[in-house]
Amino acid sequence: MQFVMEIALSFPVVVFSVLLPLALLYWVLVALHLAPLELFEHDSLKGDYLSSSLVALGFAGVPASFSLSVLLLLAAAITLAVELLGLRWLELGLFRVPLGVVVLWGAFAIASPLAAALCGSMRRWFHRHLLGHQRCLLGEHVEVLAEPDGDGWTRAALLDDPQHEVRLHGKEGSMPRVGEHRVLVKYVAEEGAYRSVDAREFREARSHLHRLRLGGGRSATV
Repeated sequence: MQFVMEIALSFPVVVFSVLLPLALLYWVLVALHLAPLELFEHDSLKGDYLSSSLVALGFAGVPASFSLSVLLLLAAAITLAVELLGLRWLELGLFRVPLGVVVLWGAFAIASPLAAALCGSMRRWFHRHLLGHQRCLLGEHVEVLAEPDGDGWTRAALLDDPQHEVRLHGKEGSMPRVGEHRVLVKYVAEEGAYRSVDAREFREARSHLHRLRLGGGRSATV
């Protein structure tokens, strides 16, 4: 027991000793319907929201809270392995703190694509069982099934789950076309429909924003 406590309270493992119980408490509250499943989702991907960042990392189609929980579990497992196999055998002193920060960064960097792949494999399950949580679909790629009517209404199917259809409402200047691949970027609750943009435009906008952020970071360091 003493060994377990020493490991749990050692840095960087202690970070997950705090975060994982909080995540477990959250899921208990969700199961009791005392906390929302779509805790981090917004009606639109516009803005620097956590859900927008997760979509950019490949976590579209599943609740952000679930994505974060999987990411935390995998990063915790990697960090624990590093602690047991390496850090605990070294006399690091104060160097444990900066080295622990590096381990944390590396653990999340390794866990991120693994968690994205795992969450991606569960998208269809969420599509079937979370019919009332439309905001989770923001960032999903769809194929337009029909030309929009006079009011801009049409239907689209998810590319990775063609049996799951959604309603699209186009607006002037960004009207969906049959066979076109688009990305869901906004959910309008009053209409029960999504706004979408061309998939290529979405990728270009993301790339441009990424370059701007990198440029801003370099400018701040000059």
